[in-house]
Order: sequence, then C-alpha cells, then structure tokens
Amino acid sequence: MTKRRVLAVTVVVLALLGLIPWAMSDKAPVGHFSSAADKDDFLAAYRAAMAGLPTPERTLDVRTSYGIVRLYRFAGAEDDQPPLVLVPGRAAAGPMWADNLPGLLEVRSVYTVDLLGEPGLSVQDRPITTERDHAAWLRETLAQLPEQRVHLVGYSIGGWTAMNLVVHAPDKVASLTLIEPVLVFAGLSAEAVVRSIPASVSWLPKGMRDSFNSWLAGGAPVEDEPVADMIEAGMRTYRLKLSAPGRIPAEKIAAVDTPTLVIMAGASPMHDAAAAAELAGRTLRNGTVVTYPGASHAVNGEHPAELARDIAGHVARHS
Repeated sequence: MTKRRVLAVTVVVLALLGLIPWAMSDKAPVGHFSSAADKDDFLAAYRAAMAGLPTPERTLDVRTSYGIVRLYRFAGAEDDQPPLVLVPGRAAAGPMWADNLPGLLEVRSVYTVDLLGEPGLSVQDRPITTERDHAAWLRETLAQLPEQRVHLVGYSIGGWTAMNLVVHAPDKVASLTLIEPVLVFAGLSAEAVVRSIPASVSWLPKGMRDSFNSWLAGGAPVEDEPVADMIEAGMRTYRLKLSAPGRIPAEKIAAVDTPTLVIMAGASPMHDAAAAAELAGRTLRNGTVVTYPGASHAVNGEHPAELARDIAGHVARHS
C-alpha cells in the first residue's frame, strides 16, 4: 500500500477532530501558507505530484464569492457527454486521483478540483464557516463550467462536500458517487479518534504516524512517493481555516433526489461501514449501495479498476 493511499485518511481524522496544530495556529480568517518559503516548498511538491498525472487538456482558475478555485480538465471518453468532477479528500488536492484517472478517463472526461481553503492551488479569500458556505463555493464553481450537467464524485471528506452540495444546490449534478464518505451515513469510530491523537503531534516519532496510517489501510506498509510528499508539505506549510463539517442529518439525505452511488469499504476503521451502508440503503430515495469486502478506507487506491467499473455503470444509467 502506497503512502498516498493512506496519508490523506489521517488528515481527515485529525482535521475533523480539530487536533492538527497547523489548523489553529493563528487568527487569520482564511486559509493560507505560513510563509513565502513554505509556499515554494509546497508548490515544488505539488508539481512533482502533478507529474504523475496525464497532461491536462485545460487548466482553469474559477472566481467564486469565496476565492479562486483551481481545476484541471482531462479529455476522456465520450467527451461530448457530461464529465466527471472529482472532489478529493482533505489536504490531498487534485493529484490524489493519480491511481484512478486512467480508468475514469475511459468512462468520461474528468475535472479534478483543489478544495477551496485547503493546501493546493485554490486561493480562499472569504471565510467558510457554515454548511451553506461549503456548498456555495462548489455550486459557483460548477456553474461556470461549460457543460450543462456533471457527474460528481467525492472521496472521504470530498464525499461529505459532494453530498452537502446536493443537499443545498443539486441542479447541475446529474449523478453523485460517494466513495467512503465520512460524516454522511456514520460518525467517526471511537478507535479512529483515540488512535489519531499521537499521530497529530508533530514532535512524536514519525513511526507513530506511520503506524496509524498503516492501521487505517488495513495493515499495509507505508511508502514514500510524490503525492504523499505533497500532502505532508501541505500539512506542514498551510494553515487551514475552515469550519469542521457536521454530520449531515438523515432527513436531509432522504430529501435528495439525485441518483447516488455509495461505495463503502467493508473493513474501514473510520466508521461502522455496515451500519453506514444500511442507513444509506434505507435513506436514499434513488440510491445504490455497494460494499467492497475487506477494503480499507484507502479503497480508491486499493480498488481503482472496480471503482471505475462501478462508476461507469452508474454514469451510464443516469446520463
């Protein structure tokens, strides 16, 4: 198991709990790099991570009420049909989809998004403090894409971001895919909370953080690579200033009409995957729920071919 497939999971747990020191070290109202030199370090790591992706057809910087959002468009199959828009996990930015892009480009053209207010090339310039704020910047971003409709795909906290959008503003979303979404159908597990604490303390031995990362990925060993370096650089250099996401109420999920595919990892330590799958199946009006037995929360890296297959079927049914 490569480090990029597990490190972002650690960030999600710690950031949701408010345990990461870099998220609270100053009083600035918006996210920012701690210095020009730190920004340069992050940009170098970001460029190295982007080198592992196919060459984008287009780079977009979209102005919203909350800042400028960076997207990349990758030309793929059925380019005249609604594309996929991929929403990453916390602190991961667009390059986290390196394992998934080859398969997904056989389905449709793809946009990747750098989350606003996170390490990446999006630039936040207004506070994001409510669920409506989180939905508004993404709604404004999608509204400025030339395509009339999109298929939205979110992983982990990106799954929360995607569901939060369709709760508030579903109009442009042809279908929704949630991959191991956190705080949508289940809360965080107690064990994830407890194990995350030593991993949040930067001066403790690196082996403690690696042990936690490995646990999240079902015991897989942790390896260094460019995407992991980018995530670590972002954690070290960027000061996050976003409100913590709250659990989306079941009654709001039940009101969603958007066709939704939910992919849960059967062995995810982040939450009770079986309970989450049961709630999703019982609550969604127009939902399909799939569980990958034995998969960890790092399912996007463990099962890229299966994810591409299931997303392809979902998109075909709802285009």
